[in-house]
Amino acid sequence: MLKILVADKIAEEGLEILRTQADVELTNKPKWNPGELSSVIGQYDGVIIRSGVKITTADLTSPGRLKAIARAGVGVDNVDVEAATRAGVLVMNTPDANTITTSEHAIGLMMALSRKLAAADAHVRAGLWERNQFLGTQLAGKVLGIVGFGRIGRAVARRALGLEMKVVAFDQFFYTENALDGQVEMFKELDQMLPLCDFITVHVPGDKTRHLIGEEALKKCKQGVRLINCARGGVIDEQAAAAAIIAGHLGGIALDVFEQEPPPKDHPLLAITDRVLLTPHLGASTVEAQRAVSVDAVQELLLYLRGQGIAGAVNAAGIQMDLSEAEKTYVDLAQRMGTILSAIIDTRYQTVTLKTAGALPKRIANTLQRVAMVELFKGQIQEIPNVVNVMHLAEQRGISVQHEVLAETSSRSSHHIEIVVSNGQTSYSMLGTVFDDHLPRVLSIKGYNMDMIPEGPMALIVNTDRPGVIGFVGMTFGQEKINIADMTISRKGDKALMLLKLDTSPGDHCLKLLEGGPGIQVVRSIVLPPLKRRNI
Repeated sequence: MLKILVADKIAEEGLEILRTQADVELTNKPKWNPGELSSVIGQYDGVIIRSGVKITTADLTSPGRLKAIARAGVGVDNVDVEAATRAGVLVMNTPDANTITTSEHAIGLMMALSRKLAAADAHVRAGLWERNQFLGTQLAGKVLGIVGFGRIGRAVARRALGLEMKVVAFDQFFYTENALDGQVEMFKELDQMLPLCDFITVHVPGDKTRHLIGEEALKKCKQGVRLINCARGGVIDEQAAAAAIIAGHLGGIALDVFEQEPPPKDHPLLAITDRVLLTPHLGASTVEAQRAVSVDAVQELLLYLRGQGIAGAVNAAGIQMDLSEAEKTYVDLAQRMGTILSAIIDTRYQTVTLKTAGALPKRIANTLQRVAMVELFKGQIQEIPNVVNVMHLAEQRGISVQHEVLAETSSRSSHHIEIVVSNGQTSYSMLGTVFDDHLPRVLSIKGYNMDMIPEGPMALIVNTDRPGVIGFVGMTFGQEKINIADMTISRKGDKALMLLKLDTSPGDHCLKLLEGGPGIQVVRSIVLPPLKRRNI
């Protein structure tokens, strides 16, 4: 019997599916106080939540029989995904259920903004009738720029084309000359697209896109451009946008999401009554969407718990179930390598190549490719990548994923894997293996040789090979009261690479101090999960 807890309010259609399953024992309790879940969550095989319940590290300390958490919705900010992965708990979401409703909301905000509908409504309610104050702008014939061309961005494009708009698009990790059967022109660089647009709508994830549309980007936009954000708060710099509206450069802005929700009372956009349209995160708030996310969450959970497959996975814990212990160590290595490469690469991917040496990694090459790609894509695209959809997401973006078999030439290990990421001009490579102690090792990064166990908070620094750099780095971490647990240095030509293991992650202030150091060219902060060491 599968024991399932519905710990949040979901649509009745989802509950009815669970009630009719002969192999399901349902507990429907939609209200929990903080900390209450910890004592009972381990009694259930699966838990379904929405946004009203948080599942924390403490809740997952003793997972018991818990195998999966299904989030009826897209965001999983209310789930400690890393803790769930460590506990072997699969986290799922419902990424497709809100595509239509979010795209419709973006189009609705664009229409309302162009025709000043909110201000006009307030005007009539105040007993006034001065129509000349509300001269609007039609959408037909205008240029809509879409930043982020994933499933929601494409859905917005289809609807805008139906309104006879010209649609252009930019995606940080996907480029082709045109899309949607030639109806949408794509741009390689955001700066190339911005000056062309009458309207700009963003549909990108929040990670690594904070203030993507900021003060400098706004200066490149044409006079009177209007902005829409139904994606994640902070993609548009709200302070810079308010200043641009006051200055008369920005024609208007419509926000459904904010850097801080709800926005503080002194938020500058709240004080601007014209050219600003604000809604309280309503992108997925339709009857149809709420029904769809509930049904999808239930179906995904049952599919996984019955051992019939994985859908909507946010983490990759489930992929390890049918692997040997030795194979699992290489899966973990590939995930860690993907995380490190994602942190140091700041360009779009064109090819991702997995090179394997030895029978063991060759045997599970497909799995290694997928888990590495998941980590490479995390925070880079709007969709949440998982082992099921990651190859499809790569194909959508024109990324070639390849596998090569290497000769067993490593003197340190007969089995090893190498991941090479290229943008067509520059390649980033990383070599790793697992030794007899069952712990992963990084053997090289972009040709810099080393031997480092990748775990916990880390920092990667590239600098010109000159005296004083190591001393400066050590002094800076000392001043910031961050202890260096381990350190490896590799030299190549006139440059050197430092990979440091730290007791705590460096904050923004520390990273800025390091970036200003003598000869330092690259500074990256990386956080990896801890490793379980075996007693020998």
